[in-house]
Amino acid sequence: MEDTNPDIARFLETAHPYDSLPREELERVARKFRRVHVPAGGEIYKRGYPLPGLYLVMEGAVEVRDASGTVVSQLFPRNSLGERGLLADGRAVTSASALQDTVLLMLPATEFKRLMAEHAVYSRFFTRGREAAARRGDFTVRKVKDLMSSPPRFCAPSDSVRIAAEMMRKLKISGLAVVEDDRLAGIVTTRDLTARVLAEGLDPASTPVSAVMTQDPVSLEQEALGSDVLNLMLERRIGHLPIVAGERLVGMITQTDVTRFQALSSALLIGDISTAEKVADLRANAAHVPQLLLQLVGANTPHEVVTRLITDVTDAITRRLIALAEQELGPPPVPYVWLACGSQGRQEQTGTSDQDNCIFIDDSFEESAHRSWFTKFARFVSHNLDQCGYVFCPGDMMATNQRWCQPVRIWREYFDQWIHVPEPMAQMLASVMFDLRPIAGEATLYRDVQAETLEAASRNSIFVAHMVSNSLKHAPPLGLLRGFATIRSGEHRNQIDMKHNGVVPVVDLGRVYALTARLTPVNTRARLLGAEERGVISGAGARDLIAAYDLIAEVRLRNQATQIKAGQRPTNHLAPYDLGEFERSHLRDAFVVVRTMQSALANSGMAPI
Repeated sequence: MEDTNPDIARFLETAHPYDSLPREELERVARKFRRVHVPAGGEIYKRGYPLPGLYLVMEGAVEVRDASGTVVSQLFPRNSLGERGLLADGRAVTSASALQDTVLLMLPATEFKRLMAEHAVYSRFFTRGREAAARRGDFTVRKVKDLMSSPPRFCAPSDSVRIAAEMMRKLKISGLAVVEDDRLAGIVTTRDLTARVLAEGLDPASTPVSAVMTQDPVSLEQEALGSDVLNLMLERRIGHLPIVAGERLVGMITQTDVTRFQALSSALLIGDISTAEKVADLRANAAHVPQLLLQLVGANTPHEVVTRLITDVTDAITRRLIALAEQELGPPPVPYVWLACGSQGRQEQTGTSDQDNCIFIDDSFEESAHRSWFTKFARFVSHNLDQCGYVFCPGDMMATNQRWCQPVRIWREYFDQWIHVPEPMAQMLASVMFDLRPIAGEATLYRDVQAETLEAASRNSIFVAHMVSNSLKHAPPLGLLRGFATIRSGEHRNQIDMKHNGVVPVVDLGRVYALTARLTPVNTRARLLGAEERGVISGAGARDLIAAYDLIAEVRLRNQATQIKAGQRPTNHLAPYDLGEFERSHLRDAFVVVRTMQSALANSGMAPI
């Protein structure tokens, strides 16, 4: 029997890959899901037994164990389970049980297989590089150079023990390499300070580090594997392992690094976020995002997966802040939906993101009676997002701006005005608002407006022409003679902006394609794939543009990972001539593809003269 509860449809609108399905398909699939309630400790399925379908966690938490009974993952709302068995012989390859009272949505196996066959975006989500990704995510096969999370910290043999201790306290670390003439000479740890200085009654101020350090410590080359790290630490019973290039120190791996790598995942972060009771706890979770990015990029995870997982963390923090706000302020006086726009809306966040958001309120809203609650609500969520590192939008595109916290009828007036009077500011606002995605609340308040706006905008040739013109304002950074057009002065001299001149030109193209084809997905890659399926762009053009976008986005993420590893704050600026010739050439070729697609769009007859 089909479950017609509208809660299921609203939930699916916030869960990938269902949020990328056409609206008609989404509504059909929502009716096929069956709600399953499992009490804490209850079995969901058992390894080796036939699976009735694919499960999607709606509420609660699930624990998955392998054949040996080892916990291999913990899943939370919007996570799927059972797909591996369904993609094989239909029998479960793991066992799953509820960690707490849990509500699951079960999609029958026949419906899952139909979606896999008929929708590429759905199939790609469950099959793209799963085995390879699993191998790459294994600590034991990772290169040591990808596991080091910060530059090496060291002192000189002649430094006093006191100086070494003060350095460790200041840096909050438990060991220092000892370097002499650019060569690794030894290592000193807090254990050495206890056993060889305090226990022996030595004077920290007059005792040199050389007297208590471990000389010529065991080390590894940066091309070694994670398995080498584990083997050495276990065999030698050591907690600090210097990493060298020849005799030169390049990094240090500690037991803490190993534990952090094996423990950190977006699912675990989201699990902690969902139960946080204080903003300080959310801020602590958000602080793990750079390390998560570094780990994912180091595992060669596709960029669209990296940015999706990072955005999932932002979504979870936003939803938790919304719940905490309602606890403090009381229930909302009328229904609403909180939406994200910008990179969060497109699920394309990286290591550096500000916040862009707005609120659609039910038309029963009364200014005098209800405005105060929504003002306090928006301020609570937005200001605490800022505390968690998601800084305020420079353009004030936030729900704290009353202009972007309005009833649906006002939003309809906004979109109607932007479409029929497409002056420059209207184009900019429309561009931002075409990337909206519901995060929490009544998603239906936005869904109908989105459908109406897409239809009205796509039928207005003047508006489409202006959107095309607006999309061409961000040019790839191409210079003469196969060079790059770098920034000429200031802090980022000789660098290129991988956001505004790298990914944004493709984001703008994807938005125009989505507008002309009336595509509902807001993710750029999903838009490009949808445009190909609808015939908006040719198959060859789509493949070239997607490949170019993938390369540009991955270079941007690798650059941010390098900055994080060096202990820097990640940015969008890259020095192209620091890249190797091979990578530099391919990056430039990718920019050429983007410019070619921009030229094709400009010459399509849709742009104003």
